[in-house]
Amino acid sequence: MMKDFYKKTIVKNRSSKIYVVSAPSGAGKTSLLKELVKNYTSLHLSISYTTRKPRSGEVHGKDYYFVSNKYFNKMIDKNYFLEYATVFNNLYGTSVVYMNESLEKNLSIILELDWQGNRSIIKKYPNDCVSIFILPPSLNDLYTRLNNRATDDINIINNRLSKAKEEISYIDEYDYVITNVDFSKTLEDLKTIINVQSFINKKIRKTHSLLIE
Repeated sequence: MMKDFYKKTIVKNRSSKIYVVSAPSGAGKTSLLKELVKNYTSLHLSISYTTRKPRSGEVHGKDYYFVSNKYFNKMIDKNYFLEYATVFNNLYGTSVVYMNESLEKNLSIILELDWQGNRSIIKKYPNDCVSIFILPPSLNDLYTRLNNRATDDINIINNRLSKAKEEISYIDEYDYVITNVDFSKTLEDLKTIINVQSFINKKIRKTHSLLIE
């Protein structure tokens, strides 16, 4: 029997961060983040639950937790998700259990979410969230990337491009915006953001140590 997992977690003296990263489909977000976490032992990439079918090469429990619509809806009923949304007719959700356990261990977490998910996480963790939006160089470049990926037909690609325009309209809500022209350069930009946030945390904790004990 599935338990009701929701609980509010407050961890004192926590220096970890929640990084929400958004990007249009095909902008290179997933590849960048998988490479990014290799450089930080205390930075983990959250694994979402989804009702979509696995793409070629994707592994259950590594890329996503692939579940049925029926099971996903049971998880919703049991408050299993910190946030969830429908994207291209598929459901995606972030486990509140994973988030709570990670924060208790003082780990920083990266969440791959859209603008709606970003709003939801900022609302729940206003003092801990850092938001990053990754842009493609252009919509033409995005079309080329989606087409070369060869996983979708032309109608789905056009739908993703239309969705991309909507997502990009929300970039003013993000703390950082990066244009992914070159993979290596974009990766270095992401590392810079992580390093700056880590430095800020350490400096604040040292300066105000007597107040946050």
